[in-house]
Amino acid sequence: MKYLYLFIIIGSVLIPILFCFHPKLKFYKYWKSFLFASIVTLTIFIVWDIIFTQNGLWGYNDDYFVGDFILSLPLEKWLFLICIPFACVFTHYALQHYFPRFRILGKNSTIVTHVTIATLLLLCFIYYDKWYTIVDFLYAIILLLLVRLYNHNLLESYYPTFLVLLIPFFIVNEVLTGSWLAQEIVWYNHMENLDFRLGTIPFEDSIYAFSLILTNLSLTKYFYAKFN
Repeated sequence: MKYLYLFIIIGSVLIPILFCFHPKLKFYKYWKSFLFASIVTLTIFIVWDIIFTQNGLWGYNDDYFVGDFILSLPLEKWLFLICIPFACVFTHYALQHYFPRFRILGKNSTIVTHVTIATLLLLCFIYYDKWYTIVDFLYAIILLLLVRLYNHNLLESYYPTFLVLLIPFFIVNEVLTGSWLAQEIVWYNHMENLDFRLGTIPFEDSIYAFSLILTNLSLTKYFYAKFN
């Protein structure tokens, strides 16, 4: 069981790595751009994770990890923040390659953005004393405003793509948060979140995933344009 989290990460990223060399996708051309994007994103999220872990907002069950910890976090968490976004960014590009019309156009995308920001902002005001909720939602709001300002077309394709990505997200996170296991792999202090769960998954995790993927995706596009 100590290798369970590691196996989940490897299983999530194996197929995307293999298909990076597909002659129609050629996603390996984005590897350099993703590397730079991943370094920036990892820096943001790893600080967040370390602080939350050290202050007991969430933690990890040692029974499911190989035992190597770096700055209070298991090795698998570091790999998670690199490998899972890689798989998701690859999936986004693959979907857009084969289904270029799979997007929410113009005004509809703007409406989704405004409604999302307004909803998250309202929840921040209501639940200002819950640290996971407010940090998670405020980061998503700032990110959406920046992407809206500098690359609003990206959101047109990202919104529907994220709905697809929610399927593997729920499967993986259900395992991590205790479904089908005797104990959860990752535990949460529900005094610091809404304690509203999708299955066994805190609602905040879906916003966390939304921001983690969008940060990587937007920066990958930025660096690819810069390098080419």
